[in-house]
Formats: sequence, C-alpha cells, structure tokens
Amino acid sequence: MTDAALQDTFPAPAFERRDDLGRLVAVSWHASGVNDGTGSARWLVAVDGSACSLRAVATVADWVTLEHGAEVDLVHIQHWLNKEAAETELPRRGWAATAQARQLLDAASVRWRLHVIMGEGAPEIVAQAKALGSRGIALGSRGLTVTESLLLGSVTYKVVHNSRLPVLIVH
Repeated sequence: MTDAALQDTFPAPAFERRDDLGRLVAVSWHASGVNDGTGSARWLVAVDGSACSLRAVATVADWVTLEHGAEVDLVHIQHWLNKEAAETELPRRGWAATAQARQLLDAASVRWRLHVIMGEGAPEIVAQAKALGSRGIALGSRGLTVTESLLLGSVTYKVVHNSRLPVLIVH
C-alpha cells in the first residue's frame, strides 16, 4: 500500500453524530483498552497538528502516566463542511491531523479517545470538555498564524475565558 493510501485509511468510528440536516458533525474513536469514561480521570487536549498542541499532548501524557487508570481525550475541530464533504472529509482530516498526537500517547502507553467535531474552535472545545466531565483542558499557546490570530481571535484566549475548568496552556 502506498503512503498516500495509508494516510486515507482509518478505522470505522465508534460514534457518529449528525445535525438536523443529517450532516455528519462529530465522530469519535477509542483506543484499545479504553473504558466508557466513567470513574477515570480524564484530560481533554485540543490538537490541531501544531508543535504547540503536540507539546500539550506530551505534557498531559507525562502527567497521566503517574495516575493509574487516567486517560486522555483528544479533540480536533474542523471548520464547517457541506453535507457531502463532511461524510468523508471530517473523519479523514481529523484522523490525519491527530496522527502524531495518537502516536505520542501510544508510545507512552496512555489510553485515549479521539473526538473530531465540526464547528467553531473554542466553543466546541469547552462544550466537549464539559460533556465528557474532563478534569481540565490542555492546549497549545499557538496554532494559528499571526494573521489568522489577529483576524479570528485566539482559540486559546477564548477557551481560557469561557471554560469553568482548569486550562493548561503549553508554549
């Protein structure tokens, strides 16, 4: 199989959510050995593929290896896609963008779940952490270019100001 073909292959999601129009808006995968999330300490780590987000994953992986049964929820947010594109692109893009983060957790023997959600970054991150009962949110200090940050605002800034959970910002 070619490298391009390997990048386009991913396992079937364990969970899918659709909006009122039937558009795929969220998918989740669970690594082997992951429980249903009850009774375990969980951190939510926002992953966009940037170096800062990978450092956030590594930091949380170091923490949770000290605590028996702790697990990590990775969340990757995709901007809005039309209904047809969402069917294939949402899971494919999310799986590809989080490959290094999943590899870091696997190498550290940390159990993980991956959540790929379509929407706006900060509100979706905060809502997902609340829905999962996360202990806290970890994210990189930078994921956007300087121009995008000026035009769109910082996702990190918005998460810090809208979350009631502890937020770890990793440089």
